[in-house]
Amino acid sequence: MAVDPGAPFLLDLQLLRDRVPSFADYPFCLPAVRQLQTLPFHPRVTFLVGENGSGKSTLLEAISVACDLNPEGGSRNFNFATRASHSGLDRFVRLARPPHLPRDSFFLRAESFYNVATEIERLGVIRAYGGRSLHEQSHGESFFALFEHRFRGPGLYLLDEPEAALSPSRQMSFLALLHQHCESGSQFLIATHSPIIMAYPHAWIYVLGAEGPVRTDYTDTEHYRITRAFLAKTEKMLAVLLETGEKG
Repeated sequence: MAVDPGAPFLLDLQLLRDRVPSFADYPFCLPAVRQLQTLPFHPRVTFLVGENGSGKSTLLEAISVACDLNPEGGSRNFNFATRASHSGLDRFVRLARPPHLPRDSFFLRAESFYNVATEIERLGVIRAYGGRSLHEQSHGESFFALFEHRFRGPGLYLLDEPEAALSPSRQMSFLALLHQHCESGSQFLIATHSPIIMAYPHAWIYVLGAEGPVRTDYTDTEHYRITRAFLAKTEKMLAVLLETGEKG
């Protein structure tokens, strides 16, 4: 079946609230989950942003597992497990999908990428990642090798904090690669803290807070406003922050 390069692979996520045993228990007590009803996805890029502990990674993990991807990261061919720690939220969600399937899919989880790199060597598929061991590169280089060589869409890519190992200039290079992949028909779901990465214009941004996921304009996000204020008034902000720290 020919696939429209603009057609998404995921339409939305629904929380099956009637099956939830208790919203007082983890992971249903998380802000991202407690108020969740249906979360529509942008056909190209959907960003999940919010404070630490808001549930970004847990939600992205559940989507990945529901897509038959390994909860620690990798493609559908990755079946390793170093620690069974995923939340089980995937059993309480339903993904709306069109009939066409992605040619490729991958889940990047920054905190367990070392384990993924080890599995890549064990499977002997280094060539697909640029031909050089990811363990023989810096953390940032290995991340970028994944983005540059491994993603071969049209694909569905779920990325948890891809900026974790990237310098600001590399984050901007990532934006260029992201756009190339989107132009080729790929779809991305990205959990991030980076105001550089979330500046990508062909996207929806959901801020995860007490009211659940709320779609928000880029310039209205706390990430943008705080970064802009800090850079515009660095000395003043530092004076306030350091004075507060000294008094504390």
